[in-house]
Amino acid sequence: MTVATDPETVTTSPVLERDGGVWRLSGVLTVRNVSALAAELPRAQGALDLSGLTRLDTAGAYLLHSHSGALELTGLRPDHAALLDRVAGTIPQPPDPSRHPLTAAQILERIGRMVANAGGFLVEITDMLGLFLARLGRIARHPGQLPMTALVHHADQVGWRAIPIVSLMSFLIGVVLAFQGAVQLRQFGAEIFVVDLISISILRELGILLTAIIVAGRTASSFTAAIGSMKMREEIDAMRTLAIDPAMVLFVPRILALLITLPILGLVANVMGLFGGALMSWIELGISPAVFLTRLLEETGTNHVLVGFVKAPVFAIIIGVIGCHAGMQVRGNAESLGAQTSSAVVRAIFAVILADALFSVFFAMMDI
Repeated sequence: MTVATDPETVTTSPVLERDGGVWRLSGVLTVRNVSALAAELPRAQGALDLSGLTRLDTAGAYLLHSHSGALELTGLRPDHAALLDRVAGTIPQPPDPSRHPLTAAQILERIGRMVANAGGFLVEITDMLGLFLARLGRIARHPGQLPMTALVHHADQVGWRAIPIVSLMSFLIGVVLAFQGAVQLRQFGAEIFVVDLISISILRELGILLTAIIVAGRTASSFTAAIGSMKMREEIDAMRTLAIDPAMVLFVPRILALLITLPILGLVANVMGLFGGALMSWIELGISPAVFLTRLLEETGTNHVLVGFVKAPVFAIIIGVIGCHAGMQVRGNAESLGAQTSSAVVRAIFAVILADALFSVFFAMMDI
């Protein structure tokens, strides 16, 4: 009976032997037999002669490279040496722990790049705002071009469906303000002034600001995700091919829906915040709802209400423009979509808070 054998396995398996003071490696070193040599190679010291190596693949080259620090590889054929160099070049190098500190010039360069990027972002946002206003002007001249179905749909998405979370948030804010105000004002016997604290805080600042922050979190992200997904699927390019204006179809109904619904959400937030404050004042301080309402109407001027509602359209435009702009910046992969979505939320919330601070300074200077 004759047993067939693999001649390559019998005659060309890697052989590691010592010849005087030099270690020699001969045969074939490939992925089939690299594991057997990996257990023997650590005992070799000094120089390793590879002139007898007939075949070498990337697995064998990686094994030799991993021991090149303890061994001096000699006798390599040119093609084997080139393969070793190629394998060594693909192995990632750990970061250098001894990094030099940044110089003043490098710090200034980074600051300059950040300022330039911020300036470029402001220019792009201004372009998007101008595009929206231009399309809004076209709709004013030709009302039939307004995509009413899309407007109603987005008004439902950003307005009606946001009422529960806005109401709950505002109610709890009113409760917290009343409770904390009661704790502090009770020390001076001025519990009745908690009504003024609640009404001015909610009507002038917190009602519309916290509403805008919530809307920025849920709406800017949805705008970015929807427009970005359409851009990834090249639907926006298809619209342009079909002579459909993406700004008219995608941007105008979304931003216009925010312009319509954000003041309404602000009104809901004001009512629920005052209701929560009145309830906690009744429980904690014994201020009846009738007394609370009387104090509210007598001591709270309409200017506080107007200050809050003046901010709503500005916040709506900021959130809508940033969300739509981020959607148009999405590239053709999911990683870009996620990055732009999170970036839109952060930028929208930051811009809303910055705008609120500027409004506060302006109204204080105007003594309003």
